[in-house]
Amino acid sequence: MDYNELGLMMGLEIHQQLDTKTKLFCPCECELTDKKPDYNVLRHLRPTQSELGKIDRAAFEESRRKLTFIYDAYPQHTCLVETDDEPPHPLNQEALEIGLVIASLLNMQVVDEFHTMRKQVIDGSNTGGFQRTGLVASNGYLETPYGRVVIENLCLEEDAARRMGQRKGKVEFRLDRLGIPLLEITTDPSMREPEQVREVAYQIGQVLRSTKVKRGLGTIRQDLNISIRDGARIEIKGVQDLDSMPLMVENEVKRQLKLLKIREKLQERKAHVEEEIYYLEEIFRGTESDIIKNALKKNGKVLAIKLKGFKGLIGKELQPNRRFGTELAGYAKKMGVAGIFHTDELPAYGITQADVKQINKVMDIRENDAFILVADDEEKARNAMLEVQRRAKMAIEGVPEETRKALDDANTEYLRPLPTASRMHVETDIPSQVISKKLLNRVQANLPELPEDKKARIIAEYNLSEDLASQLVKQDRVQQFEEIVAECSVEPTTVASVLAYTLKELKREGLDVDNLHHNNILETFYLLKQGKISKEAVSNVLAGVLKDNSHPEEVANNLDLMMLSEEDVANIIKRIVSSNEGLVRERNMGSMGPLMGMAMKELKGKTDGKLVNKLVKEEIEKYLK
Repeated sequence: MDYNELGLMMGLEIHQQLDTKTKLFCPCECELTDKKPDYNVLRHLRPTQSELGKIDRAAFEESRRKLTFIYDAYPQHTCLVETDDEPPHPLNQEALEIGLVIASLLNMQVVDEFHTMRKQVIDGSNTGGFQRTGLVASNGYLETPYGRVVIENLCLEEDAARRMGQRKGKVEFRLDRLGIPLLEITTDPSMREPEQVREVAYQIGQVLRSTKVKRGLGTIRQDLNISIRDGARIEIKGVQDLDSMPLMVENEVKRQLKLLKIREKLQERKAHVEEEIYYLEEIFRGTESDIIKNALKKNGKVLAIKLKGFKGLIGKELQPNRRFGTELAGYAKKMGVAGIFHTDELPAYGITQADVKQINKVMDIRENDAFILVADDEEKARNAMLEVQRRAKMAIEGVPEETRKALDDANTEYLRPLPTASRMHVETDIPSQVISKKLLNRVQANLPELPEDKKARIIAEYNLSEDLASQLVKQDRVQQFEEIVAECSVEPTTVASVLAYTLKELKREGLDVDNLHHNNILETFYLLKQGKISKEAVSNVLAGVLKDNSHPEEVANNLDLMMLSEEDVANIIKRIVSSNEGLVRERNMGSMGPLMGMAMKELKGKTDGKLVNKLVKEEIEKYLK
């Protein structure tokens, strides 16, 4: 695909938890818990109008689902601020200063005053129905191999509550994560190549990791904004794997192009979405469909709508294994139904050809017409049909603006409409805070080392290869590398190789390298420094530590990996050469290779290869005198 011709534009939003002692607006610690909650708080949320008299479309759709939200709370991990029963405390100064550090590293212009705003969010992720957020800096930039990318905004905000599950119209959240300081970094939409978004996300991630941010799964989240000419802006939430970003961009571009082709065909057919909703219970009284049968047993309804001119297009593939029908189903599912049936896939799922024929007759379905069918509780089914009608009407116009969820296979699914600007309100409980020149100067005088600078420095100081230095920086192991080299005086390349590659290999073997304590790695290198183990034994010692939860020296002893004395090595080599006297006399120094092989095999890495080479050569020379 020619992305330039297609008018591809991409931007990133990166959300990163900060590693502060307390939350953004209360004194609770920033720790998650798996304990059983001490009590629960129950809430219902509804959208409100902005000062302009408008209701945010995303908030309005969430309100139509009529969900009940249950919040898990703990006296030790949460307080009345998280349950929205106490005003927020003053802004966390530590979090603000980390924000100023990152803003400075991204060449941004810091605001004179920090103003806290309320952003309406009624998906249940916040007990108050809003998220507190404020602008720290704007108008920065990042240099990439593809050119300069503008960093539009950096905001400091509170993280959302953790979603724990949903059943029967009730959604459970846990309040332990609510309020953890979070930075939102937004780029402009100037990226034009799929590979560029991965590079920018990686570079921003490296800048973040040079500061006081949390590490591990769920502490950083990437959202990807994509649009093409004649298409629409799509926000893809929760992209976890940076390597999947280029494929995700490609799949989204293909999805929009196929939706534009569907629009062409619909307009050519003069397609129309009828408003009438049909009740078809009588057709399915003796149905073989388990889904419809179960709905009718619970006094549910079987509803259908007519889409004129849609036949053959609902089954069209938009992304691998995802069709236009999947898009319609996504809108329906948001109203609580399990799914939909449509013309292009029937007869199937227990719905017979005779059933289809009868539906076509009752609904007056003609040559290019299609029908959508849903069976569930009447209110849910009716709301689902209204959503499908709404989405089908948008298909005639083109590509709708949406927020979509990233899937593991680099595809996406519908989440909600794209939010509008009608959801921001001034926070009345927290005063604005001046960011003084003195504070900013102090922060900027103590900025951490940037990843590229760090890489260049360790290459120069330790004579490392570009590859090893890059791996250490990428894996955030530079500090650990320097500590080990300083403590143990081991050759830097050996230390770098173990940290960059050996640990990765152990992880591929199924060992939990994340649980390998730094002191165990340090002690292993001490054994190497003292000549107690060889370089070749380091990997086995570390593997043994992980498997047996033992100290490195204990592992080395148990696995018979401790180095032999020079006297023991000399005796072993003397015996090997003596046993192969005929080989020595026949090949002279040509017997060196085979004898070295025999010696190394028997010694199993318990001595230095240079010593073996020296002793084998000396023994051969004795026979040649």
